[in-house]
Amino acid sequence: MPAKVGAVKVISLSTSSIFNIGDVYNMAPQASAKTFAGGGSFNTGDGIRINLNRADTFVNDSELIDQSLINNA
Repeated sequence: MPAKVGAVKVISLSTSSIFNIGDVYNMAPQASAKTFAGGGSFNTGDGIRINLNRADTFVNDSELIDQSLINNA
């Protein structure tokens, strides 16, 4: 069904976002990311104590493309 839309203000859109005005059947944004981090990097909570002394993270990633999102609906 047609819809009447008033004023729209878009502040920002990220790379994996969708902006739609009007009728839509299916929307499916896709994004991928690869993250490397050392020990204790993603801990969350209240009162966490981490003692890693000396911790090093070495990454040897020889692949330029891991998995393509093209035609991956």
